[in-house]
Amino acid sequence: MANIIGAIASSHTPTIGFALDTGKQNDPAWAPIFKAYEPVQQWLAEKKPDVLLVVYNDHVTSFFFDHYSAFALGIGDQYRVADEGGGARDLPPVAGHAGLARHIGQSLMADEFDMSFFQDKPLDHGCFSPLSILWPHEGGWPGSIVPLQCGVLQFPVPSARRCFKLGQGLRRAIESYPEDLNVVLVATGGLSHQVHGERAGFNNTPWDHQFLDLFEKDPETLLNMTHADFARLGGWESAEVVMWMVARGAMASKLRCLHREYYLPSMTGIAVALYENEANPDPALSAKANERQRAHMRHQTAGVEELEGTYPFTLQRSVEGYRINKYLHQLVQPEFRARFLADPQATYEEAGLLPEERDLITRRDWQGLIRYGAIFFLLEKLGAVVGVSNLHIYAAMRGETLEDFQKTRNTRALYSVAGAGAASGADWNKDQDQSRS
Repeated sequence: MANIIGAIASSHTPTIGFALDTGKQNDPAWAPIFKAYEPVQQWLAEKKPDVLLVVYNDHVTSFFFDHYSAFALGIGDQYRVADEGGGARDLPPVAGHAGLARHIGQSLMADEFDMSFFQDKPLDHGCFSPLSILWPHEGGWPGSIVPLQCGVLQFPVPSARRCFKLGQGLRRAIESYPEDLNVVLVATGGLSHQVHGERAGFNNTPWDHQFLDLFEKDPETLLNMTHADFARLGGWESAEVVMWMVARGAMASKLRCLHREYYLPSMTGIAVALYENEANPDPALSAKANERQRAHMRHQTAGVEELEGTYPFTLQRSVEGYRINKYLHQLVQPEFRARFLADPQATYEEAGLLPEERDLITRRDWQGLIRYGAIFFLLEKLGAVVGVSNLHIYAAMRGETLEDFQKTRNTRALYSVAGAGAASGADWNKDQDQSRS
């Protein structure tokens, strides 16, 4: 099974990345930052964890307010550095552990956490600022990550207690993963700071130290605090420290603090701390608990495998079919539709589609596309663009002609998701042969 071997808590201010990228290691104003992280770097080098689960928040870079989620789990197999306005940092992409991420996602949903999931989104300084100083990355990173993005900018946001409960769910999820992995939790954010309004520049060093004490020895006090409490004591943006409670919830009630350091160079109290559990659980009891969790995860879809001709769109299928689904999703854009109809091969090349994917789309192999990993609701968009009705696609799914399929319906109506002026009627009939499997 996977094991949580420790937790790291770290500020994620861009100050850290700036100091690293500009070679400030020996500058008196910046050297304390590097010194503070050295014991954690050494611990990671000794432990060699397979995965870092990074709890962070995006700073309106890859996530915007057109769709803003409380908890968004990255399930992809790679994450690149985001451009936050002045060009992306010169860091290599980091691998994602898609298998563990999918397992965590399924487990948290089974535990009734309403998660959202993302792929192909670059990560900003919330993740890469601490990650770049924790792990060496010349020529590539030594392990993979699972990013967990918490929406803490647009209120209402999750409470400290909700984050703690999510951490408890994460522990059940990680420890029930059947593959042997060593996992380290990295909680980011804070400490005291405010970056907007007339209160900009607010800090409270005594509170920062008290917060670190409570985090280790009395988290319940922190769980009873409101966002207004955190803001009053540490500045409005410091309320993001609720993300630390995700890691605290995933650890044992009693921690052993291996390292703790604090430095306030300018706007943000920079803290880094390293923890291990005081005691390990009984292996036999853990094995039983992990099997119960895996059974709990399977409960809602148990028996689906017996439904012939049914292909649930799972997180695994979403990751594996991401390229072809991303390509088809572009059909909602008028400009892309026009280019696709004029020169489909050029759009295939642009998207980097594999030969099999190009062939499936070109032949309008509806059944093959579903089996490959395309979701139906993008196939009906393709049908609308090329003049194939939904009914033609349904018939092809069953390996039938349109005429035979319509004999099983109450009416012979044809329809699609196309808007006014799109292909229909005679055009649909024209493409009937292409809709057969």
